[in-house]
Formats: sequence, structure tokens, C-alpha cells
Amino acid sequence: MPAARPLPTAEPVRRPGGAVLPWLRAHASILPVLVVIALLALPVPAESTSSGGKIADAVSALVVGQAVVLSVRSRRRPLTRSAAVILGLPVVGITVAAFGASSSATGVAGAARYLQIFVLVPAAVLLLIRDARQFRVVAWAFVALALWQGVLGVHQYLTGTGASYMGEDIRAVGTFGSTDVMGMATVVSYGLVCALALAFRPDAPRQRTAAAVCAALLTVPLALSFSRGAWIATVAACVAVLLLAGLRRAGRVLLAGGAVAVVLVAGFGVGSAMLQERLSSITQVADAPDQSVTDRYTMWAASIDMWRERPVTGVGLKGFPEYRDSHASLALSSGSDTAGAGHGFVRQPLLSPHNMYLLVLGEQGLLGLTALAGSWAALLVCAVRRWHRVRVRRGRAGGPELDCALMACGLLIWQLIDFVYADIGGPSTVLMAIAFGAAAWWALGSHRPREAGPR
Repeated sequence: MPAARPLPTAEPVRRPGGAVLPWLRAHASILPVLVVIALLALPVPAESTSSGGKIADAVSALVVGQAVVLSVRSRRRPLTRSAAVILGLPVVGITVAAFGASSSATGVAGAARYLQIFVLVPAAVLLLIRDARQFRVVAWAFVALALWQGVLGVHQYLTGTGASYMGEDIRAVGTFGSTDVMGMATVVSYGLVCALALAFRPDAPRQRTAAAVCAALLTVPLALSFSRGAWIATVAACVAVLLLAGLRRAGRVLLAGGAVAVVLVAGFGVGSAMLQERLSSITQVADAPDQSVTDRYTMWAASIDMWRERPVTGVGLKGFPEYRDSHASLALSSGSDTAGAGHGFVRQPLLSPHNMYLLVLGEQGLLGLTALAGSWAALLVCAVRRWHRVRVRRGRAGGPELDCALMACGLLIWQLIDFVYADIGGPSTVLMAIAFGAAAWWALGSHRPREAGPR
């Protein structure tokens, strides 16, 4: 009697998006963070100085709300004691400076902005990121946004549709427009640092290669942003990332990068005269500064003078524009000229010293600067200490989370150096808050183990 044939089994039906839904469920906690990052890709209307960054600022409230809901549902203390102290430290100086503002409305608005950027959003991002996989998803979102803005910036340079620079509309600004020339430089710098860190991810050769290629590509729009402060901060952060990855790795990468730079610049003549002039101006700012550098030095001196007038508490939140003229010298110009990138000529008033430390010193005094800068320094120390513990425990390889450590330390180093040349303001500021939160996850998070899920 012939053997019975087995009945055919029905193959599982693969529905469209079948792999997407499990991924969304696995990363549901960080979806509001990804939405905020995605909104920063929106273009700036030609007739307005607002952008997707305004929407991103509003949506950042959802990030905080999501963190509150998850904390209530988990029924456990959301932050460790160290995280609560370090992230809550700026509240002291902000509150005191708010009471010293020129009006209650100004004090409330200034306090809300500072608390959003340096306390609430970073703490929320710290709570929403659950493990290294979600941390890397946020990192790749940074890289994707940087690539998008970088492609637009390179196109602006090649077609002469960027912001005005030295009489030509060639400055790469992405979707941020001529009124926020630092926006694209900040986004691209974040993406470059994240990509470089992801290039050292263990046991993921394809992602390492993709990250290394992205890091190399992002150097082009960064150069075309003509932002000296972003250049200096990015070089310092990338060198720090390489050194933390290992001296041998750092030596190989630096030698390869130097060889490529020599071939491109000396061999093929890549690099315009304007770019070379901008590079050389970094070492000439003290001898023959241009008007932008003169204005910056003058505003720095004005901030210090405000601090001397009220050394402990400063002149109050958002007080720099009100006290600027009474403390600045006659060398200060009436404003900076902006044009191009879809916008007409605009004379922008100089409302900040373009130095975060001096802005806080002038408006919040020694109390505010100690609290805010102390919080940032503590974050960096905790991040480096955790990198050291992981490296000692795992050996030279650095462990499976080496890329997370490099990204957190790199972003913090970049931001703390860039604060010497910039302060808060513009659509990219909310991205800064997310960067602080991502770094805080590595430095201060409890890092509880989770079950494996979709990558």
C-alpha cells in the first residue's frame, strides 16, 4: 500500500509592511524623537523666517509627554539620583535669572526655553531610549537628516542658490535659509560625529562601511557651510572619537584622511579660493579681523561688562539685547547682512554674543553659569567614565556598545566647544536638546537588559 502523501501546508501570507510593524512596536518609545528629527528637514518658506523647526519645537512637547506617560505606567522612579541631580542642576540658575528679568513675561518665556532645551527634552530622551539598538536608531536619524541637509547645501553651492557670502550666493545652508546660517552646519556636524562613531560598531561590518562612507560624504557640505566654529568643533570631536576608539585606529584613520586631503587639495586642486581664505582666517582673527569677528569680540566684552555689573545673578533672562548698547563699544555694527537661499536682503540685529558661556554669564551670572556648565561637564565626565569601565571590562575591543560611547562623548565634546562660537537660537536648537538627551542615556542611564527584538 503506497505511503500517504503529506498534505501541503499553506505558506504564510506576507503582507506589505509585515517587517515594519514589528519594528515600529519595538521602537515605539522613541517614535516622537524621530518625528522631531524628521520635521527639521522641512523647507523654510521664502516669505517667512520660520521653518519646520518651529513645528519641531512644538512636537518636542510630545517627547516630554511620552516620557511622562511611560514613567507613570512603569510605576518606578524614572531617573536615577545622579541623573536627577545633574539634569536638574540648571533649574537653579534659570529660576533665579527668571526673577531678575525685565518683565514677568520675558522671564517666563526665557525660563521655558532654557528648561525645554537643557532639562525637559534631554530628560525625556534619556527615559525614552531603552537600549543600544534604539540609541543607534536615533544616531542614524541624525545621519539621515545630515545627509539630506548636506545634499541640499552642496546643490546650493554648485548652483549659486545658497546664502550670500563674499558677494556670491554660494553658502550652503540647507533648508534653514540665510537667516540661520549655522543651522545646516550644526546638523551636518552632528551627523558626521554620529557616523564616525557608528563606523566603530562591533560585529556589524556592513553598517560600519555605510557609516564610514556617510562620514566622508558629510565633510563636503560641512566645508561649504563656511562655518569656522563648526569646523573647529568637528575636528576636535572627531579626533576625540578616534582616540577613544583606540590609538592604533586613530593613527590609521588620521593617516588615511591626511593622504586623501593631500591628494584632493594638492593633486586635483579641490577647494575654492574662498574656502582656503576662510580656513586661513581662523589664525588671523586677532591680527586683521573682519567685521563679523569684530562684532563678536565686542559683544563678548559687553557680556563680561554685564556680568561685572551683577556678578552673582546677571542681568536676567533675555536681558542681553536690552543691556547691549549701554555696555558695547562703538566698534559694534548695527547688525549683520543676510540674503540669498530664497530670502531677500535682511538686516539682522545682533541680539546675542554668539558665545553660550558668556551669554549665560551675562544674563544668569556666576550662579547660572556654574549650574549650567557644571551640568554639561558632569555629563561629559560620566560619559567618559562609563566608556572607561566598559573598555576595561571588555578589553581593547571596547565591547558591543563602543559606538554608543563614542557617539555620546563626541556629541558632548562638539557641543561644548561649539558653545564658544555659538549659543541657542534657531530651528536646530531642539536637535541640540535631543543630542544632550542621547548623551545622557549613555552617561546616566540605568541600562537595564531587555529581551531581544527586531533590529
